[in-house]
Amino acid sequence: MLKTLALFVLTALAEILGCHLPWLWLREGRSAWLLSAAGRVYAAYGGVYICVALLWLWLVDGIRPTVWDLFGGGVALAGMAIIVLAPRSP
Repeated sequence: MLKTLALFVLTALAEILGCHLPWLWLREGRSAWLLSAAGRVYAAYGGVYICVALLWLWLVDGIRPTVWDLFGGGVALAGMAIIVLAPRSP
């Protein structure tokens, strides 16, 4: 179980890094090695990704999501809403 969790974390980091570095380079003219607050965007994207994956499970794989799947998707969307809608100081 711990090995699987570690692989999930490494995969998530690789995906975020793979999407983020070209964005910095193309949009902000920065070095590909710098990081920025765009991590919040990717964190929020994760909630949508989870829900789309559950939809894929149902429509493409033909496996109807369980109540627990739907609950987990709802928790992910709630987390996304907290990240996106949280008040920010200027």
